[in-house]
Amino acid sequence: GHSVALKVLGTLILWFGWYGFSTGSTYFITTTRKAFLAQNAAVNTTLAAAGGTMTSLLVNAWLVERHTGETEFNLSDALFGCLSGLVSITNGCAYVDSWAAFIIGMVSGIIYLGGTKLLVKARIDDAVDAIPTHMFCGLWGTVAVGLFAVPDYLRMTHEDIEYGGWFYNVDNGRLLGCQMIGILFVVGWVSAFMLPFFGLLHYLGWLRADRLEEIVGLDISYHGGISGRTQSDDNDDDASRQEHLDAYF
Repeated sequence: GHSVALKVLGTLILWFGWYGFSTGSTYFITTTRKAFLAQNAAVNTTLAAAGGTMTSLLVNAWLVERHTGETEFNLSDALFGCLSGLVSITNGCAYVDSWAAFIIGMVSGIIYLGGTKLLVKARIDDAVDAIPTHMFCGLWGTVAVGLFAVPDYLRMTHEDIEYGGWFYNVDNGRLLGCQMIGILFVVGWVSAFMLPFFGLLHYLGWLRADRLEEIVGLDISYHGGISGRTQSDDNDDDASRQEHLDAYF
């Protein structure tokens, strides 16, 4: 985005909307059990987001200090850490305890940082960090249910269930196994259908923009104008951009 302030605002809007998404999944709160699950989902959503924000911000600051000798608190990493915590807690927001929700969020912040560095190293272009935020942390959240789900909470909606998260019964890993099978199924299904699709787009040259268009800017090549720039910005860059504009047109 062109504005850090708008990134913060967008993150807060998503965070607020997550309460409706997570607690609303109970459908109603007219019974004691449903009301408890709804309030537990709201509290855990808050804690996981806070854990992801804090961990991503502080761990990145520590890594930068170790690498450069100077401490830098990156707001963007904090915002993505918040989103990573929200994604990771969505799976089990109603079924885990508060301490587990905070741990889930903290781990998601670390997964986000590692995931985004892995993509850069692999030279995969993900401008909005969707893969580490939604894919990697989504996978972690799915596994976390199999680890932290409280058996008594699960019985509030699944009365016949006899097992919970692996940490509550190390002799019974059925729920964790079910979660792993779910992950394998989703990954297999998406890979089988989408890899041929994106392979075809790559073959036809439609998967990404031409390199010259990237240098000129997609606002010009796709939309016929420049957006999000001030007149002073344009004046500063005119000399360096003119040769690319001439080559494009």
